[in-house]
Amino acid sequence: MLRWTIIFIIIALIAGILGFGGIAGAAAGIAKILFYVFLALFAISLIARLGRSKGINS
Repeated sequence: MLRWTIIFIIIALIAGILGFGGIAGAAAGIAKILFYVFLALFAISLIARLGRSKGINS
């Protein structure tokens, strides 16, 4: 799951660069939303992985 989150955050970063840079002005709002959604998913999966490695979720 962490691998998918990293892939999606990279896609969101690319979309953000294109959107924030003015290349795709109409997509800037969508890129911002995707960036924050995938950033949250990345943080959640990191926390879950850390919890699993410490035995909290066992």
